[in-house]
Amino acid sequence: MLRPSLFSRIQPFIPKIKSVGTAMYVLMKRRPIVTYTAAGLIFITFIWYFSAGGTTTKSDVLVSPAKGQFLVTVTTTGELQAKSSINIMGSENARAAGIWQMKLTNIIPEGTVVKKGDFVAELDKSEITNRLKESQLSLQKLEAQFTQTKLDSTLTLSQARDELVNLFYAQEEKRIVVDQSAYEAPAMRRQAEIDYERAKRNYEQAKKNYVTKTQQSIAKMQAVEADLMKERQRMETYVKTTNEFTIKAPADGMVIYAREWNGKKRVVGSTINSWDPVVATLPDLREMESITYVNEVDIQKISVGQKVKLKLDADPNKPLTGSVTTVANIGEQRPNADSKVFEVKIRVQESDTTLRPAMTTANEILVAKLDDVFSIPLESVHTEGTVTFVYKKNGGDVIKQEVKLGAMNDNATVVLDGVTEKDELLLSSPAEPKELKTVMLTASK
Repeated sequence: MLRPSLFSRIQPFIPKIKSVGTAMYVLMKRRPIVTYTAAGLIFITFIWYFSAGGTTTKSDVLVSPAKGQFLVTVTTTGELQAKSSINIMGSENARAAGIWQMKLTNIIPEGTVVKKGDFVAELDKSEITNRLKESQLSLQKLEAQFTQTKLDSTLTLSQARDELVNLFYAQEEKRIVVDQSAYEAPAMRRQAEIDYERAKRNYEQAKKNYVTKTQQSIAKMQAVEADLMKERQRMETYVKTTNEFTIKAPADGMVIYAREWNGKKRVVGSTINSWDPVVATLPDLREMESITYVNEVDIQKISVGQKVKLKLDADPNKPLTGSVTTVANIGEQRPNADSKVFEVKIRVQESDTTLRPAMTTANEILVAKLDDVFSIPLESVHTEGTVTFVYKKNGGDVIKQEVKLGAMNDNATVVLDGVTEKDELLLSSPAEPKELKTVMLTASK
């Protein structure tokens, strides 16, 4: 009797077997010897074909554990940037001018090599131009007001001085009357003295009033002058800000567009904020670094000083080397990313004139190096529940062998227990894997 699994494999072919049997029966009556021979061959072929589920076939790919050095790496994608650069700023006086956002209306192509003082970009001047015109009108008004206050003060003080002179002469006249009344009646002499005292008091009061009017005029002049100076300073700020809306290169170098908070480059139409007025940068191309982001699963493996192999997407045949210089302590949520990532900076050892900011790099960070260990391809490892196993060739059969794994990289994993260097493992699952025998590590010891 065939095994249930073998019967299930033969069952779809039973109608064909019946038709072949009928043909064989007819043929047996005519040529018995040939018929017996053919029937025997067909029977052997069927048995071999349908009983091959628990054995290896020529189509199975077999591998043996490799013994030697095993490298544990973390592969990421990064972007080159200069380690140091000079910022090309927009208007630094925009906040002082009361302007908080500016539109970028023109900018030279990215990658342009410029000299110090060359034109780089221009911001929308409509708002600052309106403010400048309003300031000019206010300044004219305050200048006229200052002139008017100065004339009023001059006139007031001139009248006060004339009045002071008149009161002085009136005082002198009353003094003469007093001198002449020495021979008059006592009543007349007393009246003259009273008039003189009154004139003298009026003159003294007029002198005090003149001092007060002078101080008052000075105060009015200072108030108007303060407003005038304030408006002049405001207009100077507007003029300086207007000039800063035409942005020029602060030094020689290659123009690289700055990035906004969301990672997008600033181009024509972008909004420049007064608290972050960087429009572009002039990077120092002699020292470059790759900025990459590592997921929270692998970040614990990364540390400062680890060696890195880098490849440029633009030139994969140019190998570069580097080392990890910075690992962020706090994760962040990047655009179009489902999980938190941590920023890692990798310093590029080589200095190459072909390296440009924003070039994409493939970074292979060496996390660990293990010597004299067994390793197998990840494709040969399978999991069923909590058991990790491989399909191992055992004579002419295949068994499920439980294994204990260690460190792994993108292609292979270290095997701590369960296989030897001479074992042969299947890369893919054989037919009818549920029918295979499972050998546990505890049972094999």
